Amino acid sequence: MTLRQLEQLIETARLGSITEAASSLFISQPSLSFTIRSLEKEFNIDIFKRTNKGVSLTREGEEFVGYARQVVEQARMMEQRYRRGNNARKRNFCVSAQHYSFVVEAFVALLREQGGDKYKFHLRETTTFDVIEDVARLRSQVGVLYLNKFNEEALTRTLNEEDLSFETLFIAKPHVFLGKESPLAKLDVATMEDLRPYPRLAYEQGAHNSFYFSEEIMSAVDCDKEIVVCDRATLFNMLVGMHGYTICSGVISEQLNGSNIVARPLAVEDYMRIGYILPRSVRPSGLTLRYLELLKEVVAHATQPETD
Repeated sequence: MTLRQLEQLIETARLGSITEAASSLFISQPSLSFTIRSLEKEFNIDIFKRTNKGVSLTREGEEFVGYARQVVEQARMMEQRYRRGNNARKRNFCVSAQHYSFVVEAFVALLREQGGDKYKFHLRETTTFDVIEDVARLRSQVGVLYLNKFNEEALTRTLNEEDLSFETLFIAKPHVFLGKESPLAKLDVATMEDLRPYPRLAYEQGAHNSFYFSEEIMSAVDCDKEIVVCDRATLFNMLVGMHGYTICSGVISEQLNGSNIVARPLAVEDYMRIGYILPRSVRPSGLTLRYLELLKEVVAHATQPETD
């Protein structure tokens, strides 16, 4: 076993394809396949399940890759601390999350603090299912999503099946994001009846478009005008251009998202318990722990009551 072999294994697990991983690593597919078989033989385990669609980690493989990440991360930390010159390897880190500005703020803070001269950091704002899948398959070190009274039972069951833990960051009261010129922006508090004439914006959930995986609460409530998008920039443009709304946590960063978007409380009996997910069987890396510290700092600042 070598560090290089472990790095190749981690990249294969991240991409779920030997062909794509070989291309990413600039090596041949037979060479990468040989590396994986060698590790499986050396440790007498099956790391991957092979299918026509690619590869996925076995239960033993998930644990093995978790340990491999720790070994590689510790080796990189040693190199950064003790090796001189420009030969240090790139630092790698990945977060998967629903679309939250505080996730981005903490990610930027981590990059500035820990990135160094060489790094490859990934931030995936993606579907709820993929957030869970990325962390379960160890493609991401941490995921961020929400639970509420509607989806909690279904999502908690899914997290337990994938051996993932959920830790609460904060509990948010429902709000709506609006363009600041929207007629709704004049309200101190919006009701569901106030929202009825306007388009509802929601994030695409792909093949797993169950209400339980929706990123917005109240998604099961019927709506005459619906617009579904894939990214935050498009959603915000629609909020402004169409006087639309989206139901959310109310936490927004003007620095990242500009001053054209405002949040107003929504008068419904519900909540969003926003938190992070981690694999139970894998000890978090130093970068993961530091990211969580920064995430908690950003959230604490963003959710503290305003004072005159």
